[in-house]
Amino acid sequence: MRYCRYSSPLGEIRIASDGTAVTGLWLPGQGGEEKIAAMGATLGDDEMLRMARTWLDCYFDGEEPDFMPPLRPAGTPFRLGVWEILRTIPYGATTTYGQIAAQLAAARGGRMSAQAVGGAVGSNPISILIPCHRVVGAGGQLVGYAGGVDKKVFLLSLETRGKARGEKSDSGESGSALHDDGSRSGRNLSIGR
Repeated sequence: MRYCRYSSPLGEIRIASDGTAVTGLWLPGQGGEEKIAAMGATLGDDEMLRMARTWLDCYFDGEEPDFMPPLRPAGTPFRLGVWEILRTIPYGATTTYGQIAAQLAAARGGRMSAQAVGGAVGSNPISILIPCHRVVGAGGQLVGYAGGVDKKVFLLSLETRGKARGEKSDSGESGSALHDDGSRSGRNLSIGR
């Protein structure tokens, strides 16, 4: 297991990989350091981390990425089902906890509570890539985001601007990332050597 740090307009993000898929992405305030330590991950780099950084470079530049690195979130079957639904929410769109609950109930039969869905959404280990920020409360209320509602507002605004323009968005600060091959990308990160 490896992880890297990625400097974003939201602060320093932690990304973890098992070498074949991204296993975690945490915003500041989501306990990324503690979760990485529990995984036994070491600071470093691999192809999955590079793919995740490239995806984030595109995303934070206000563009809808046209690829997704392989993802492997760890969770219960229920949580995995909720996270799979999150991955179907289009860029720039939102859905509600209640709509996800109804979708799960229709697929599984029976009833499903929006609160149970909220618990699964809130435990998403791969923020942004699994877009839990696109889930809103009834009536479109911006509620419940593990990274903080201010970060949810930023992400939704970024997507709305990017979608409306269909081109590069004026999304805020920029930096540069030094990659293993010496090239630079649009954001700053640090990796172990």
